[in-house]
Amino acid sequence: MKVALIAPPYPLEEAPSPPLGICYVAAVFEAAGAEVIIIDYIVSRYTPEKLQQQMDEFQPDVVGATSVTLNFLAGAEILKAAKQHCPSVITIMGGPHVSFDARNTLTQFPEIDAVIIGEAEKTLMQWLPAAHNRSAWHGIKGLAFFEDGKFVSTGSGDFIENLDALPQPSRHLLPLSKYKALGFPISIITSRGCPNKCIFCLGRKMVGFKVRYRNPVLVVDEIESILAMGFERINIADDLFTANKNRVKVLCEEILNRNIKFGWSAFARVDTVDEEILGIMKKAGCDAVSFGIESGNPEMLKRVKKRITLDQARQAVGACKKVGMIAHASFMVGLPGESRQTMQDSFDFARELDIEHGYHFLAPFPGTTVRERLEEYDLEILTDNWTRYDANTPIVKTADLDPETMESFVANAYTDVFERWEDSKKRFAEGKGTPEENLAVESEQRLKLIFGILSNDMIQDIGNFHSAGQDPAMELSARIAEKIDMAPAFICRYIRLWYEKGYLAYSQDNGLVRWEWAHHKYLNVIN
Repeated sequence: MKVALIAPPYPLEEAPSPPLGICYVAAVFEAAGAEVIIIDYIVSRYTPEKLQQQMDEFQPDVVGATSVTLNFLAGAEILKAAKQHCPSVITIMGGPHVSFDARNTLTQFPEIDAVIIGEAEKTLMQWLPAAHNRSAWHGIKGLAFFEDGKFVSTGSGDFIENLDALPQPSRHLLPLSKYKALGFPISIITSRGCPNKCIFCLGRKMVGFKVRYRNPVLVVDEIESILAMGFERINIADDLFTANKNRVKVLCEEILNRNIKFGWSAFARVDTVDEEILGIMKKAGCDAVSFGIESGNPEMLKRVKKRITLDQARQAVGACKKVGMIAHASFMVGLPGESRQTMQDSFDFARELDIEHGYHFLAPFPGTTVRERLEEYDLEILTDNWTRYDANTPIVKTADLDPETMESFVANAYTDVFERWEDSKKRFAEGKGTPEENLAVESEQRLKLIFGILSNDMIQDIGNFHSAGQDPAMELSARIAEKIDMAPAFICRYIRLWYEKGYLAYSQDNGLVRWEWAHHKYLNVIN
């Protein structure tokens, strides 16, 4: 059995990690004996012609895709194109969006044969041997499909109690060199499950209210394997990493006992941390924690069932400052009952905390309480255009607020940040910037460069050329500069860096230079 798994396009500006969920799915298929590839369109350009070529080369029996709401349509369209190109291929789709919108998904995209509902691994273990026997699908939990024109759902699959039974994610199937050049942290999970009931979140419904923990020894084994691949920074993507303080201590002690040095970050709730646990995390390498505070208005926090207080937020942030850890707070705009006053309360509270913070607009995803029980809340959803569910623009309104007012509030809240950033860029251009400013501005330019290279497949498209007898890195940089408005010397600095780190490689033969992203499993050096 050959399985091709699709990572559909996702905005690089949203700082995606190497996709973790699809690597777990790939590992399950590999463990079941399938030959698996991951076709990653996050860090490469998608075209139907490119998909057809990849399918013709691999000849898959199954093509699967995962997605969140934002890139659901992109993933579904790719599966549609795959089915049209090869009608005999079996197409499946999973992820949080389709798990809670399965009927609509299958109705809108009849080219998708089945939807995987909820946590996928156990369902797929049972499904793969029966993939070509549709009559057997009825007996497998966690599937939705159409049969004889009727919608069939076998319900959510059972949660996997023993996460240690899962194979390690098949990250080796990803284009790791591209992700390393991109420079974003790589994600890992140490648990699944969320005991909280926030009305805007899918966590509890997608992975269950009971937190299931992985063995800390196995977690740190995985961390070591990630670091051996050349990644330098890890983000712990648990819904609530600090749900159990004792377990956090054990995990941190395991990192310290092995003397592993790396930077990492995690998500936490303000009511689950204190100076002691943050100090232990800091000692083990954690330098940043993100808190979803959501609102500076106490009544709003109660309404959305956040179950935290402003004093708890103050204490958590104060503890971070005491141990020398970066704290980041996220606030939502457009929650049910939002008004000018509640937005102002969030603004004032964010200012009081005096930490890095950001604002996101509410996106009422399928499956969330706020969407499923909309009539109970002061909220109107203005669009089901899933591509707008990126939390960057308002797509709801309340009795007191329209989208324009929400957008204006966020723009004004960021005014100081934008003005300081413009000043930093001006000083950088004049050669008067501080070292911190220069680093920040150059980092932005580096991201613009790598975004342009990856999203347009530049290495593949213009990396093969007849040399003029010059330095191959400089020649490649000059070709890239024709596509991206940047100085060749600046581009060349990073081409050389990526070459030295082993992310890029080139060969020369009779004057023909061929650049490519490195394909080794471990990319510390070019062999």
